[in-house]
Amino acid sequence: MTPREVFQKLSAGIGSGDWSSLHLLYADDAEVEMPFLPARLQGREQVREHFAQHAGGIVLEPRDVRIYNTDDPEVVVAEWKYDIRGRLVANIQVLRVRDGLIVETRDYHDHRQIAEILRG
Repeated sequence: MTPREVFQKLSAGIGSGDWSSLHLLYADDAEVEMPFLPARLQGREQVREHFAQHAGGIVLEPRDVRIYNTDDPEVVVAEWKYDIRGRLVANIQVLRVRDGLIVETRDYHDHRQIAEILRG
């Protein structure tokens, strides 16, 4: 899969609410950085644990998705909004995909706003 296709599959999985196999889109040694938390996940297993921890109770519907190619064929930048209970939250993600798997990503989500919406 191309980097664009990998992001689309990841986004579709999150939007469907079925996060159980999303970790399989990541390489065994993937690095996920979430600067706004701040947090860092190392490897597919930590990604799996992260998704398992947050799956089930959260409905994140992607809206207005834009994917930008870069000069680096392994890297795409995605920009979108999550619709959470009728409120929109902006997101940006920079993904590096090699051999069809995410090897590195920086995820810029407003986790504080997402948590606030989910708390009601």
